Amino acid sequence: MDEIILYFDIAHAVEFHDWIIENSGGLAGINNLGLLESPLEHIQNDNYYPKIEDKLTHLVLSIIKFHAFVDGNKRSSIALGSYFLELNGYDYSVKKILLEMENIAVWVAEGKISKQLLAYIIESLIYEDDFSESLKLRILFAISD
Repeated sequence: MDEIILYFDIAHAVEFHDWIIENSGGLAGINNLGLLESPLEHIQNDNYYPKIEDKLTHLVLSIIKFHAFVDGNKRSSIALGSYFLELNGYDYSVKKILLEMENIAVWVAEGKISKQLLAYIIESLIYEDDFSESLKLRILFAISD
């Protein structure tokens, strides 16, 4: 039986982002709503994003890189990604995501962490207790360049 994935809509994403800005500071506003609508729609395509970690990787990367919001894109990517996991019963991994993703999000924004490496990181955060030694080395090499 196929796993049923739950999604949130654009209104919820914007409301969540506004709450983040209100509570942690920064400039409110949206640069381009389409840059947020697109990944929210794309992650629902199971042909491209069949697993929850594929969907989450695309969601997080897109929010960071596309800059749909005036400010707080990295914070919003982490919070919305965590909410997506919680919505789908992966709440056991949310604390780890919140603790580990801050630097990762910065490195994604700087172009040091590729989408493929981000996918490995997210998969590890969801399913493993800690990063494997090989993943730690991949991250180290990526951020050292």
